[in-house]
Amino acid sequence: MRALISVYDKTDLEDFARGLESLGAELVASGGTATYLEEVGLRPTRVDELTEVPELLGGRVKTLHPRIHAAILARHDRDDDVAALDDQEIEPFDLVCVNLYPFAQVAAKHGVREHEAVEMIDVGGPSMLRGAAKNFAHVAAVSRPDQYGRVVSELRETGGLSLETRRTLAAEAFATTAAYEAAIARWFSDREAFPESFIPVFAKVQDLAYGENPHQRAAYYAEVGARRHLLSRAEQLHGKDLSFNNLGDLSAARACAAEFTLACCVIVKHGNPCGVAVAATIDEAYERALASDPLSAYGGVVVLNRPVGRELGEWLAEQFVEVLHAPGFDDRALEALRAKPATRILLDGERRRADAGERDYRRVLGGLLVQDRDADVDDREGMRAVCGSPSESDWGNLLFTWRVCKHVASNAIVLAKGLATIGIGAGQQSRVDAVRLALEKARAHGHDVEGSVLASDAFFPFADGPELALEAGVAAIIQPGGSKRDDEVVAAVEDAGAAMIFTGRRHFRH
Repeated sequence: MRALISVYDKTDLEDFARGLESLGAELVASGGTATYLEEVGLRPTRVDELTEVPELLGGRVKTLHPRIHAAILARHDRDDDVAALDDQEIEPFDLVCVNLYPFAQVAAKHGVREHEAVEMIDVGGPSMLRGAAKNFAHVAAVSRPDQYGRVVSELRETGGLSLETRRTLAAEAFATTAAYEAAIARWFSDREAFPESFIPVFAKVQDLAYGENPHQRAAYYAEVGARRHLLSRAEQLHGKDLSFNNLGDLSAARACAAEFTLACCVIVKHGNPCGVAVAATIDEAYERALASDPLSAYGGVVVLNRPVGRELGEWLAEQFVEVLHAPGFDDRALEALRAKPATRILLDGERRRADAGERDYRRVLGGLLVQDRDADVDDREGMRAVCGSPSESDWGNLLFTWRVCKHVASNAIVLAKGLATIGIGAGQQSRVDAVRLALEKARAHGHDVEGSVLASDAFFPFADGPELALEAGVAAIIQPGGSKRDDEVVAAVEDAGAAMIFTGRRHFRH
């Protein structure tokens, strides 16, 4: 056996190379790979010894040579291919092990310079991998360190690699080069918001037990090149494996919590917040978020932006929580929480907001909808009071409610009081029904609506929705404005002696 090795990532390379050598393989290596193998006591043949051409252009050219690519692409069962190799005194390769420069990781770094990213564009590596994968009938294309063990094991057990194994390795190699080229193409086209060709690439993080329902298969993938993803800095400390629905709710809860810097608790159920509060302490924030709608919070996902102390941990342990996500846990809190075998406890390793440049994707029949993420954190700039004069306290509640409303499915209505939600109407086809639902939830859980504020994710087309809220005691309303009947809506609010804010921006979430 003859093996060509040219890798950037040296993880587990020594064991792999020694395993091949122990099976009688001749090792051929390029540049830095050859140097590494020599340093650990192996003696590979260097690529430039075969090509009789030194590395050129600072290493940009080393494997781009007919003596390398002919040895990879030759069909061992074709007399004319074998004769061509013999005529040029070229020996064929049986295995090609290549991993690529880390373009996506380097290009994603904050402040990376263009020339630094460009230097991470691998040219020879993808060419060798594609050649080996194309010739899978005769050559094994090894593209990742996690393949090393099974390759050596099969070679040791059977003396070779089966056609099916080589076919599988070829598929993985082409997936590797495709993802690599897509990441480069996307980087070059980043100057256009929506280029003619859109090529997102995702790498599997983990398989999931099932999808939204047990009959649906599922997995979680992270976007290649993204600076972070949902689980990139999260460590699971306890509990069952995360499910498809858990991850969807966790993403929704984290996005909502990112709106606030004060101690905040967000409880999400079925993709929608059912309780959100900010407070002086995280214990108080959880207490008030839970009180918003304790019935819906049962079996929900809880995200906290402050560490969990003993008392809060013991209290949470008394509840049915599917997922608990926080930046820290007291030892005694963990002890209490771990008494619940099913609760998934995640330690949050980051506190950054969402990247405004990220895109949202939605699969539709035969296509993909792509949009900018609605990631801006709204403040009072650009908002105006069209009637009434909200106090500073009212403004605080209005902004809080408006930020929460952005994360509720349309049509969305959020009632709040004292920086805590008291009623949420989500996903209704009629906005007046969303108002009615939010009021019913508030009353059902004993909340006093008198003096509360209301947010609507889009404008009120008629005065009927606000009138329901005003009759219940709502003191101020925040909404985008822009309806043909804005004058009627404003008049109804003004007649009730309440205040209304127009934001000039809507937050649909379908």
